[in-house]
Amino acid sequence: MGGRGSRVSAGDADRQRELNRDAPVIPGLGRRIAELFRPYRQQLALIIALVLVSAGLGILPPLLTQRVFDDGLFPRGGSPDLPVLAWLTGAMIAVFVLSALLGIVQTLFTARVGNSVMGDLRVRLFTHLQSMELGFFTRTKTGVIQSRLQNDVGGVANVLTNTVSNVIGNTVTVAAAAVAMLLLSWQLTLIAVVIMPVLVFAQRRVGQVRAKIAGRTQESLSEMTAITQEALSVSGVLLAKTYSRQGAETQRYADENRTQIALQVRQTMSGQVFFALVNVFLSAVPAIVYLVSGWIIASAQGEGFDAGITAGTIVAFTTVQSRLLFPLMALMRIALDLQTSGALFARIFEYLDLRPAIVDAPDARDPSDDPGRAGAIEFDAVSFSYPDAGPDDRPTLDGVSFHVEPGEFVAFVGASGSGKTTIGSLVPRLYDASAGVVRYAGDDVRELRQEALMDRIGVVTQEAYLFHASVAANLRYAKPDATQQELEAAARLANIHDTIAGFADGYDTVVGERGYRLSGGEKQRIAIARVLLKNPRVLVLDEATSALDTVNERIVQHALDDARSGRTTIAIAHRLSTIVDADRIYVVGEGRILERGTHAELLAAGGAYAELYSQQQ
Repeated sequence: MGGRGSRVSAGDADRQRELNRDAPVIPGLGRRIAELFRPYRQQLALIIALVLVSAGLGILPPLLTQRVFDDGLFPRGGSPDLPVLAWLTGAMIAVFVLSALLGIVQTLFTARVGNSVMGDLRVRLFTHLQSMELGFFTRTKTGVIQSRLQNDVGGVANVLTNTVSNVIGNTVTVAAAAVAMLLLSWQLTLIAVVIMPVLVFAQRRVGQVRAKIAGRTQESLSEMTAITQEALSVSGVLLAKTYSRQGAETQRYADENRTQIALQVRQTMSGQVFFALVNVFLSAVPAIVYLVSGWIIASAQGEGFDAGITAGTIVAFTTVQSRLLFPLMALMRIALDLQTSGALFARIFEYLDLRPAIVDAPDARDPSDDPGRAGAIEFDAVSFSYPDAGPDDRPTLDGVSFHVEPGEFVAFVGASGSGKTTIGSLVPRLYDASAGVVRYAGDDVRELRQEALMDRIGVVTQEAYLFHASVAANLRYAKPDATQQELEAAARLANIHDTIAGFADGYDTVVGERGYRLSGGEKQRIAIARVLLKNPRVLVLDEATSALDTVNERIVQHALDDARSGRTTIAIAHRLSTIVDADRIYVVGEGRILERGTHAELLAAGGAYAELYSQQQ
């Protein structure tokens, strides 16, 4: 059906970014993110167990180091104890080997769970978008939708794949290291942790800034994706070339690219000063420990008591503290990543929270297949306005009523914007009527299952859409299990078989993006063959022969006459020559039916139809 849309200027993009300056607010965002992992609880439990074991093993080497110095290398009152030293160093090596093996297994399970969650999220979002009504896509740029599906979901990949294991592992490591430090020397531990609250506060402030920048970055990526989709599609390139606007399109992309570069640099640098200060502080702690240790030992000797700090204690403490550096930095980075990714998760859940305007009723049923009713279409005082229409705008349809019996051929004609295409959209329930009732086989279409209704209706739109695939694959979109004989039969009905057979690869010929390797008439005839292969009860032809020349139009029209046998046909036509044999013709103007009757009756009436016919003749 005809869609509403236009190319977006750089100014429009600026206004859009202003409207989306901050990420949407999603209540219970953390809980909803956690629920994504619910199907993988058993795997998560195993990962947590592996992380806990690995973290516990991680604090053993520093403690063994203390024993190496105090019991192996420098035992009190003696020379190095080689058997003890050999046993301790062997234990250290065994711990390292076991930790490495556990790390490999943990990484495997973490990667599986994280990527599975990300894949589930991507499919869930794609499925939800498929369920949205047609109006959502006519008012939303395709590039923006693609960005949510690709850039936003991809942007949270690191959080989904690494956060659980990293948070648990590093938290346990930090806690265990803190305990080990306390066991070694509580005085030195105080020196090491006194500034931690300041670092935590600074981290939160940096995270808030990064989250805002992340939201703006994704909006910019959305705009870049939209520009790419518009400007580099076949239609976009053709339009730019024919209007000599390649330079303007390049400038539009370059402007958005500069915005993206600036945002990426800001996001990269927003935490660098903070992490540099953290790194300097944690790296300087050993030097402070040496100084404080010397002061404590000197003071203890002056007072005549044992300070309890040995060389092994100092070496073990600084080893523990140095091992504390990386997990602590990692935890702070994870916290920043979580805050940053919160904006991306919010954008994803914002789309997931959209509710389709057209849904099945709880008690929806299949349409009737009674031969006496199936294929009957009725509009009962139907009015319709598009969702973006203003309160003062005239309705697209205003109180339209008509009835089509099973097997009848009716046509709707009228000037552009009269509402005839909208009638074709309401029959298969691509939109819901604003008032009145649309019926199929005597049942309100809102009481029928959408998928079952659409199975009984075939639509050929004004713009034939073909996938970048073979002719056979495009035809089988209507019937995946169709045989070659069925494909050829449908193609013959649409007068396209001989043309396809003349291609070098026959039915295996790839048609190109949107079918641009074919002529307009060839694309349209393949689209007609596709809908004939579906074999629907009702045919809706929206300017179905508009792209054909006079000769092909006559041939295809004859084929459609044969294909109409036993099924209802609703034709939305501009060329009146294609519908002169219709059982009934409706003339639509300003959303209302102005005239109805056969071709001969309407000509004899001398009204709007007669005037249209005269103009075309």
